[in-house]
This record gives sequence, C-alpha cells and structure tokens, in this order.
Amino acid sequence: MAIGKDLALRIPRLKRVWDERVQAIDRQAALQDEIRSLKQEISIEHGQWRLSPFAHYDAAFDPLALIRKFEKTDRSSHPTYLTNFLGVRVDPDMFGGILPDAHGVVEPLPIPANWHADIAEWGAALLAVDEAQGVFRMVELGCGWACWLVNLGSAARDRGLSVDLIGIEADGQHLSTAFATMAINGFGPGDFQLTRGVAAPYNGQALFPNIDRPAEFWDTAPIFNPTDDQIRAAGETKSHDILPAVPLTDLCRGKPIDLLHVDIQGGEVDFVEQNFGEIQRFVKRLLIGTHSRAIEGRLMQFLQDAGWAVEMDRPALTSIQDGRPMVRVDGVHLYRNRQLG
Repeated sequence: MAIGKDLALRIPRLKRVWDERVQAIDRQAALQDEIRSLKQEISIEHGQWRLSPFAHYDAAFDPLALIRKFEKTDRSSHPTYLTNFLGVRVDPDMFGGILPDAHGVVEPLPIPANWHADIAEWGAALLAVDEAQGVFRMVELGCGWACWLVNLGSAARDRGLSVDLIGIEADGQHLSTAFATMAINGFGPGDFQLTRGVAAPYNGQALFPNIDRPAEFWDTAPIFNPTDDQIRAAGETKSHDILPAVPLTDLCRGKPIDLLHVDIQGGEVDFVEQNFGEIQRFVKRLLIGTHSRAIEGRLMQFLQDAGWAVEMDRPALTSIQDGRPMVRVDGVHLYRNRQLG
C-alpha cells in the first residue's frame, strides 16, 4: 500500500519530466532546422551556391528572382510531411526511401537545388505561372507523383488564378501517389485531371513495364505502337501493362496550355516532332527534361527552325565513362511559342 501511494505521488513529477524531455527534443529539432536554413542563407548571401554545377545556365529571364517572388514565407512545419518553399507538402513515406528523415522538415529556397529540381527548372516552370492570366492550365507527361502539377498549381492558386492541372502517368502506384499528393495540398476533383495511360501522337494502345518497386523507379519507358504479338505476349506474361495511348488534343480538351512539361527518358525529340502540330496549336511554353547533349542539339535546332524562342538552357550534367558522356542529371530546356505569346 505504501509503495502504491509513493508511486502515485511521483506520477505528476514523472509526467512533467517526460513532457520537458519531449519539449527539449522538439526545440532541438527546430533549432537544427533553423541552423540548416541559416547555413543556406549564408551560402546564398556569399554566393557560395555559384560553385554548384546547377549555377551554370543561360536564361532570358531571372530565375532567382522568380523563385524568391513565389516563396511562401508563412509556411510551417507538419509532423507528417515535408514542406517546400512554395508551401507544398509531400509524404516522404510514399517515396520508397528517397526522402529518409524528412518528416516535419521545412525546406529552404531551392538555390541551387532541392531534392528533385534546380534553379533552372524551378525558374522555368514558375515563369509560366507568373505570366498566366485568369486560368493556369498545364499538362505534365509522365506526371509521376504530380510533382509539377501540385507545385505550379499551388503557386498559381496563391496568385489568385483558377487551375486546370492535367497529368498522364503509366504506372498505377505512381498515379495513386499523385492523387494522394493533390489531396494533401487541397486540390479537389474540379482542379485536376489524372489519367492512367501514355501520351502519344495516336489513339490506340501502348505497353508499359511492370515494376516490382515502383516507388524506387521513376524513369521507365513505354513501348509505342506495339504489334499484335507484343500485346498478346504482354497479356500472357504480365510483363507489361496494356494502356491507352492518348494524344495531346484529348488531354487538353482542345484548350490552350500555358505549360507542357515533358520528361520522357530519351523520347523527347520523337515526341516533339511527332506531336508538333498539336504543340504548335495549343502550347504556349514547352519545358523539357533532356537526356543527352545530342538530344539537346536536335531539340534546339528543330524548335528554332520552327520559330520558337529559347528561354532556358541548362545542359545535362555528364561524367565521362569509357570515353562516353553519361548523364548524371537531366538537362533543362524551356521554349516559348512566339505564335501564342
């Protein structure tokens, strides 16, 4: 009985000690976040970021000014999510170990880069939002987790614009992540359209490989115009999903597109050339992730010959292996359709 009374008397004190420990841990985590932010601010202020390979780009506008302009300065931490400079939140658990220990983190400005994009791509993407009027409409091909849809949609929403966010993705798990990410950030069914399929210059079918761990793979490529034998084999072996091939006209429903984001793992030139009639008709700006220097040259030549203006050129980052340049980081190209703006 005496032991029970003694323990009861100690419980409030134990609870207070425990609460103080939890508060100390929270303060330490907040202090570490502040130190990381201050380090980046010092790095930016003293120009240390200019030593990064991501600092080497050519632009017809000021991407740094745009990144700073769109920063959501009142963003706050959430214990479940990673929050970026636009206030966009993602669940690190959805990324298969790509974002360890990122729960509750609030990211600083992506100068020179954050975990998925650099100054060049952030600036290029935000330029389309900055110049949109009334409704911001974009199409993201191979949208994955809705990366650019959710980020640019949030930036457009903060500008007071309506949004029409259109994505197509072949991988079913990635598409589930995209729906969840849109919901986390407050987008409803009237704001976006996500389609499982493959963007193509034709209506028909395409094959997409089945991946055991899709959260770890974001760069698989489809088979276009499959033969009857390939379709039959895919159905029998389950090696590939048989998906609809959807042209750009159907995706955008015949409406003008402020930004078309293309990141299709080496197929960018073929896509642009084969779909150029629709691109010329509907697309104001074309943002492309490039996958070799040869591809960059072909793209620039083709679009320059067609009268499009280059607005961003950050070459793919390569390392030489066995006498060949191997891409370490995709390049970034932004083009403007002079006929539409």
